[in-house]
Amino acid sequence: MLHDLTSAPATDPLNIYRYRDCLYAVDLITAALSLDFFTWLSSNPSTLEGICAHFGFTERPVDTMMTLFASNGWVQNIAGVFHATETAREHLVAGSVWDVRPYYASLHERPIARDFIEVLKSDKPAGWSGDKSAFDWHKAMEQEDFARKFTAAMDCRGLYLSQALAKKLDLSGRSCLLDIGAGSGIYACAITAQHTHMKAIAYDQSPVDRIAGKLIAERGCAERVSVATGNMFDGLPTGCDVHLFSNVLHDWGLPEVKKLLAVSHAALPIGGMLIIHDAIIKADKTGPLHVAEYSCLLMHSTQGKCYSTGEYAEMLDKAGFVPGAYHDTAVARGFMTAIRR
Repeated sequence: MLHDLTSAPATDPLNIYRYRDCLYAVDLITAALSLDFFTWLSSNPSTLEGICAHFGFTERPVDTMMTLFASNGWVQNIAGVFHATETAREHLVAGSVWDVRPYYASLHERPIARDFIEVLKSDKPAGWSGDKSAFDWHKAMEQEDFARKFTAAMDCRGLYLSQALAKKLDLSGRSCLLDIGAGSGIYACAITAQHTHMKAIAYDQSPVDRIAGKLIAERGCAERVSVATGNMFDGLPTGCDVHLFSNVLHDWGLPEVKKLLAVSHAALPIGGMLIIHDAIIKADKTGPLHVAEYSCLLMHSTQGKCYSTGEYAEMLDKAGFVPGAYHDTAVARGFMTAIRR
């Protein structure tokens, strides 16, 4: 029996998602405590650049770390300078009677915590799931077995998240959606099910394209959702007036995100819509905590992180788009739209 792609579950799975999303946050905290980070910061309020210089760290992972700490209320950014808060000084700094650093000491040798020290220094992702012998995640997606398993994981998540997104979108007057880095094609299927005037193309590399084609047919969506194959960095198919990056940009560093926005701009007509659906940080980088925790996992295992609304707005403007507001959907995800100038 085909599943109704306009339906929604009767119960809220927020905490089920959050356990998975926040899995690596404790290891990043542990890594920082192993370096006595808060004791140093308490005596040395510093900019992001100053932190990097003192510890020999790099910007992307430190930005992710400080966003996590700010979201927890352990640091405060005042005019670009990070200060330890009263909570951090009382519980995370040497010499305080309430110091809990020894409580974390037994976790310092956890493999993921050790990985984070290297990621902070090198800005290079660790092996997927902490497996140093594993392929780089992006290379691994070219392998049939890994691609199938990972696509299945993202598909089961997407079944819920895609419907939440589809219900919030205003696609009146639009005709064709290009789902970029589509994975299983679940977002293209859910959006066309909710917006029945739309057609869609699920665009991804091989072998994901073959996996998507099979799943789209099994869902009974092949009449309105087709599959196209290619490398999104090399350019995109034309003829669509809506582009979707769903849970794609967070896998990449700033140069790659800017490149993807540029290729989207080149393929969209004037007035075309770009949708970024993701876990997105607030402009001041003080949360949401769920997203700051999830960003730790991404920083560890990919080239990316969760970007903020401010970062996206700036990149979109420079790429030739008029950025719009942020809107929540479900389980700490949301979306921004932008119109091609």
